[in-house]
Amino acid sequence: MIVGERKPIGEIWDMIAPYKRILVVGCGGCVTVCSTGGRKEVGALTSTLKVAAAQKNQDMSFTEMTLERQCDPEFLEDLRPHLDKYDAVLSLACGAGVQLVAEHFMDLTVFPALNTTFIGVALGNGEWSERCHACGNCMLGITGGICPVSRCAKRLFNGPCGGSSDGTCEIDKNTDCAWQLVYNKLKALGRLETLERFIPPKDWSTNKDGGPRKYLREDLAI
Repeated sequence: MIVGERKPIGEIWDMIAPYKRILVVGCGGCVTVCSTGGRKEVGALTSTLKVAAAQKNQDMSFTEMTLERQCDPEFLEDLRPHLDKYDAVLSLACGAGVQLVAEHFMDLTVFPALNTTFIGVALGNGEWSERCHACGNCMLGITGGICPVSRCAKRLFNGPCGGSSDGTCEIDKNTDCAWQLVYNKLKALGRLETLERFIPPKDWSTNKDGGPRKYLREDLAI
């Protein structure tokens, strides 16, 4: 899931201060799951902004709305009948959702209320850990389901560096060495021979930095 965190209220205020009628829009997808952009968070942010406007004696109105998803054009149409009532939209979606709203409604001023942090997994209540960089060429089949791109501090593709010690990373002793985890998992699976396979360097020029990337499922395309 995509994990995000709310921007500081001062930064949000600076973006919306010149506008009078603000539509605060949440997203029912990933940011709802990580408790940063769902209906509850839209309500909390709206209340905070109303108080701020009153304290600054600014004539501003705020309206709340939460879409099923902001990264899917199908659900964005729910916004269209309301947009002529507002001067700007404050989106609590991830960066992809904010961009699609802005792209879908070209005459609309759209501001992000969240910082998109990473793609991760839930470790417990209120805790998430990065697991994927969406780098395009997944190596999890080789590395026992453990990603060296997102979980190794040095992004090493062929075994640990010389700095790991007792299974921990030299960058942070509270972080497991990703390649120690890979070794342990492959050993448990009886697949240590996989480590003899050389993983070539990624071509970041065409993969990561040469975007924007696109993915097409021809069987689903109309």
